[in-house]
Amino acid sequence: MTTLVILFFLYLFAHCIADTSFQTDAMATGKNRNRPIDMSRVPKGQKPLNLWYMWLTHHSAVHGGIAFLITYIVTHNFVFSGILAIIEFVSHWIIDFGKCENKYSPIGDQLLHLGMKVGYVFAVTKYSYLVITK
Repeated sequence: MTTLVILFFLYLFAHCIADTSFQTDAMATGKNRNRPIDMSRVPKGQKPLNLWYMWLTHHSAVHGGIAFLITYIVTHNFVFSGILAIIEFVSHWIIDFGKCENKYSPIGDQLLHLGMKVGYVFAVTKYSYLVITK
């Protein structure tokens, strides 16, 4: 039981870092396709582009990368860690897109992310059990 709590805490800790420290103001606002373009960030002479999908993809990739690192440290399996990282990347992209579309509140957004972390703990636990019992 203690291992499950520690693993959940690691995923939670990583999520907090990726959603705060590793997410710049430009990324936090830029990932929302409904926000107007900040013209102060557009170089003179450059056509303003709404690159919300780029910001959202970069933000989600950070989350996927951190999930990969934690999972790899625990399982020592590159493929399993990669699959879980892809799941984190895609789910984070979809969940944050929904939040930006006002499908749910920021609290709902965080609860969905936490639910994914619970799923990762069970997936890693199941994977570890299968490897140990072989």
